[in-house]
Amino acid sequence: MKKIAELVLIPAPGLGHLVPKIEFAKRLLDRDDRFSVTVLVMRPAVVPDAIFAHVESLAASDTRINFINLPRSDDHNRLMEFPKSPEKLLSDLLDAQKPYVKEAIMKHVISNSKSAPLAGLVVDFFCTSMIDVANELGVPSYLFFPSAAACLGLLLSLLGRHDQGGREFEELEADYVFKSYANPIPGRVLPMFMFNKYGGYTTLVNHARRFKETKGIILNSFAELESHAVNSLLNDDDIPPVYAVGPVMDLKGESESRSDETRRDEIMKWLDDQPDSSVVFLCFGSQGSFGEEQVKVIAEGLEQSGVRFLWSLRKPPPKGKLAMPGEYTSDIQEVLPNGFLERTKEMGMVCGWAPQKAVLAHKSVEGFVSHCGWNSILESLWFGVPIVTWPMYAEQQINAFQMVKDLGLAVELKLDYRDTSGEIVSAEEIASAIKSVMDIDNKVRKRVKEVSENGRSTVIHQGSSFSAFGHLLEDIIKNKP
Repeated sequence: MKKIAELVLIPAPGLGHLVPKIEFAKRLLDRDDRFSVTVLVMRPAVVPDAIFAHVESLAASDTRINFINLPRSDDHNRLMEFPKSPEKLLSDLLDAQKPYVKEAIMKHVISNSKSAPLAGLVVDFFCTSMIDVANELGVPSYLFFPSAAACLGLLLSLLGRHDQGGREFEELEADYVFKSYANPIPGRVLPMFMFNKYGGYTTLVNHARRFKETKGIILNSFAELESHAVNSLLNDDDIPPVYAVGPVMDLKGESESRSDETRRDEIMKWLDDQPDSSVVFLCFGSQGSFGEEQVKVIAEGLEQSGVRFLWSLRKPPPKGKLAMPGEYTSDIQEVLPNGFLERTKEMGMVCGWAPQKAVLAHKSVEGFVSHCGWNSILESLWFGVPIVTWPMYAEQQINAFQMVKDLGLAVELKLDYRDTSGEIVSAEEIASAIKSVMDIDNKVRKRVKEVSENGRSTVIHQGSSFSAFGHLLEDIIKNKP
């Protein structure tokens, strides 16, 4: 069929942003072959090469999508120390990419005789400055929001407060009311950018203001999961149309190299040897890691719980540096209690990198100790594995609160833990939460299984996300120049 519309997708350069954006592109092309898609990959020097290696593997998995790598930016001086506001740093670096973005679109899309007419740009919420590029090119822009609907509502609600003289939040102990959440929000679980006086708060408020300039907001969530939050957005006449099309996630591509394949095989073989519904999986995302003291306490908690476990243990980056966690090699024994591996060899496995989706899909896995990143939450719900909440940074604390308090879909270990706090979570707390999530009579387990079924049905014909996706495509065609 003849292509009648080209969309250019501009994700932020982080796995939690890149992966769902690329999966959105795949679903769009599966749904309507009148579209073609180009993904622009921005490459700030502060972003580790491992992320771009993963993107290359995703690109190889679907040749229908045209990937364009923008020039690697020269910002190595930003790598010296962790910034006072990571949100402002990232936004500033991406804003500097505007000339490269416009040049790439002009050269590879607009001037390409084989390309369909440009129908619009789909930008990440950290990339709202690219709305300027869309305006200069005379095409619509759309926002792809990769986190929770409730979190989107939180950001949008900051605008009214800010315009009435509000500024950075002050009280960690106060409770706050936001209409996208069913319960009052304790200040201690709000994202730290809301308290940041070094540009973090202002940066996110400015992004939220620009959300309203788009022709539509694409949500990686679904109405059956976040009914309260989604309805609050759909009933807000002051924002663009909202399309809840989730869950959008990569269910296939995880292995990046032959060494990963070898480790994957070892992990899956170990899981194959475990009884059904007997294993708790501990994994804290691409950037999650703990210091040596907390690692030892986690090990103690696992022993106390008596539950079979698979533990993805990563090595922290140098303190104060912008880097991703690494892998322990021969030094893993040094960070674990003496004799731990020997004592637990019949009940547990400690690994580094782990194929998270394959693990969650395995019949032996029945619990997931997680940092509560939104992609991990969607994956856990898809596979029907209840979460134990251990948030670390970004919006993970408020995600954990929503899962436990608003939705009843997780077991609380911590809601307000932050990786910069220096707090040590006790072995007793860890053991108690693990035993709770593995308890066959825990109501959370039944609730998660129900939402899992809803999540799978919502993306197929007649489902709410399927219908929302259809409305989105119709509106893109209607709005194209």
